[in-house]
Order: sequence, then C-alpha cells, then structure tokens
Amino acid sequence: MQSAKLRLAHGWTLDSGPDTSPALVRAFLRPAVKAVPSTMARRLGFCRCTLPAEAQPGVASRWTMTDSGLEVSLATAGVEEHDVAMELLLCLGQALWERLSEAELGVYWLLLGEEIGQGVEGEIDEQALEEKRSVFASRAHAASAGRLLRYGRASFAGTAAEYVHSLWHDVTVRAGPDYLPAPQLRRRLELLAGWFPPDRGYRLFPSSRGAAGVSCWGRRW
Repeated sequence: MQSAKLRLAHGWTLDSGPDTSPALVRAFLRPAVKAVPSTMARRLGFCRCTLPAEAQPGVASRWTMTDSGLEVSLATAGVEEHDVAMELLLCLGQALWERLSEAELGVYWLLLGEEIGQGVEGEIDEQALEEKRSVFASRAHAASAGRLLRYGRASFAGTAAEYVHSLWHDVTVRAGPDYLPAPQLRRRLELLAGWFPPDRGYRLFPSSRGAAGVSCWGRRW
C-alpha cells in the first residue's frame, strides 16, 4: 500500500504509510470506525487518523485536539492488528471524556461511586485498574482530586472503547477479581448506549443472552 489518504465512516480520514498492511485497514480499522455510533461521531467531530510511515517500537498511540478537529496517531510497531484498532477506540474514548456535559459527567461519577460502594475491585481494562488501585493505595491518594480524575477518565475511556468494540464484533466475557463484574459491565454499556445509541444494523446485546446476562466483552490483558 502506497502512502494515501483514505476515507473512513463519518467523513473521517486515515493517512496510511507505504508499509501499512491492507488487512489492518480493511479488516480492523474500517469496521471499528464504522461501528462508532453516529451520535458519538458527531460529538467528537472530524477525526483524522494517521499511521506512521516508519513504525517505531515503544511509541504509544496518542491524540490531540486541533483547530481542524481530532487527530489520532496510532502506534503499530509490535502491536497486533486488532489491538491497533482498540488503541484507536481508546483514544476516541479519552477524547469523548473531554466532550461530556456536566450532567453526563455527574451521572458517570455517581455510577463509579456506586460501584465503589458495592466493593467492586475490578475495572474495565489495565489502565483503569491501575488508576483505581492508585486512588485506594492510601488515604492521601484517596483524597487526591488529580488521582481520582485520572481514574474517572481512564475508566470512561475504557468503557467507551469496549462499548464500540462490542458493537463491532462478538466478544467474550472474562471473570475474576481484576475484571468488572457482569452487572456493573452491563450497566456501563447500557449507559453509553443510552447516550450514544447504536446505528441501524448494530446491536449491543444479542437476542439470546447467556446465563450471566451479558455476552459481550473483550479484554486485551
């Protein structure tokens, strides 16, 4: 694949490098972006994704907000193609956190507060779990507004990424103390679905649910 500017769903674009795998774009990035609900895409605004011409190990995916819109630079060196798409969704979740209304932020903070009150120790992904454990590592940490804000942001970004992930394709529930329990997971996903409903042709939960009541889940850890 030669260097090119490709058009994605929602009017977004992808700048690909000459060594970009066609399969990465066709089987992962395009369908992942297409699964983003239109209401979520409108909230985010225009997004330009870039794949480095020369992938360098150890460089993380990152996003910035510019005058022309959201720009996401995706790390690919040593990263599986599915995980490149998940990194994109995580960046979108981080950017979306910055665009939530005060009312939406309040609802999400209440949700987190209830989970904490219920003694939920697990989280949506590694980053959120790390931030959560940092908050509760000591009383001083628990009193830190900065640590709490980082936890909320990481938690929401991971939740938004998993919401779109579960619209994109079937995923599998995992259980254990490090993972968010099924009832809390379902509540988060339904909250996101209420704010940003799936587009026609996409469904959050299959018509036939498993015993746990949730049959959509994906983890990279």
